[in-house]
Amino acid sequence: MKRVRVDGKTAAKPDAVHYQLRLFVTGTTPRSARAIQNIRAICEEYLQGRYDLEVIDIYQYPEHLKAEQIFVTPTLVKRLPLPVRKLIGDLSDTGRVLIGLDIEPRQLSAKPPNEHAA
Repeated sequence: MKRVRVDGKTAAKPDAVHYQLRLFVTGTTPRSARAIQNIRAICEEYLQGRYDLEVIDIYQYPEHLKAEQIFVTPTLVKRLPLPVRKLIGDLSDTGRVLIGLDIEPRQLSAKPPNEHAA
């Protein structure tokens, strides 16, 4: 597996937030393949035209490990928009990935707000 760059293909709105993502994988393991498939599907569904995805095989490019402080794979690094975030695993839990990328707002509480406080 080589270092691959995938750009969102559809034209984005000029004011839309653009995401810069790096996915670190180890070769062609099943877990790496699932992570690649899952993040591509998430990006196409939720970030269409607003992302750059770079897939980096750490066997081919080990110099990135220290620079990015990668200790386990697969690891997704969201470089932009800030803050930088790292998500570890095969990215199969779409809800958690969306929250980690700040694409979907966090659910703070299941209780409705108190309208009339005493």
